[in-house]
Amino acid sequence: MHTTYTRDKFYLLRLQIVIILSISITAGLYGQNLNHDNLWNYDEQNVHYGFLIGIHSSDYRIKYNNDFVGPGMDSLHSIVPGKHFGFKLGFVVDFYVFQYLSFRITPTVAFYEYDLNYRYVDGQDDLLEFKDATMLEIPLLFKYKSARRSNVNMYLMAGPNFQFEAAGRGDGIKIRQKLELKNFNTTFDVGMGFDIFFQLFKFTPEIRYSFGFRNLLPDIPNNFDAALSKLTTHNVTAFITFEGGPTYLKRRKSKY
Repeated sequence: MHTTYTRDKFYLLRLQIVIILSISITAGLYGQNLNHDNLWNYDEQNVHYGFLIGIHSSDYRIKYNNDFVGPGMDSLHSIVPGKHFGFKLGFVVDFYVFQYLSFRITPTVAFYEYDLNYRYVDGQDDLLEFKDATMLEIPLLFKYKSARRSNVNMYLMAGPNFQFEAAGRGDGIKIRQKLELKNFNTTFDVGMGFDIFFQLFKFTPEIRYSFGFRNLLPDIPNNFDAALSKLTTHNVTAFITFEGGPTYLKRRKSKY
């Protein structure tokens, strides 16, 4: 209980820091000039850079196997995944493809928490398997943008995301063994957002959904995955992105 309480306080503090930072940065945007076209050719550079921060909600998606309804697991009522919050920090490298399309790589460090609650019907106490992990993520995303209207354009993006576990920890509460999972994950990410151009940088709020399609269950099962045939991840992230720097392109002359 003490470990869980300390961990919850730590993650709450991290969430507060991200929220305060986001509010502070957003408040500074009002000092920027939106009355004329800012960074008019910024997205037409061959490559430009930025950074991002995000807050996400994550959970497991599970599928039971045939053993779950067999006589050997009569006492197990259900396995319920829990939702947890975390945050991400990363860089943006954006490559120009053509006027409305770019390709971007966003190496990101992400902090995740997951749990599975094993519920029983024979009077046993529920068992909670908690896992947290620090992941290195490499999303490879195509970004399709609308025509720019003054200093704003909308966009859609999609692409694969390769995730490698840099550090992880599992706490078995009231249990000795742990649910062991594979330390490499692959997801498909889709998102949408708005680019808002200011005098010195581009500010982007974005919502992104990540659907895991790699089964993370180990090849050799133990008691904690004996009732499962598939376990994948799912998360929703709210990002804010800042891209800026000098613009090297000259203004293109009008055809008319």
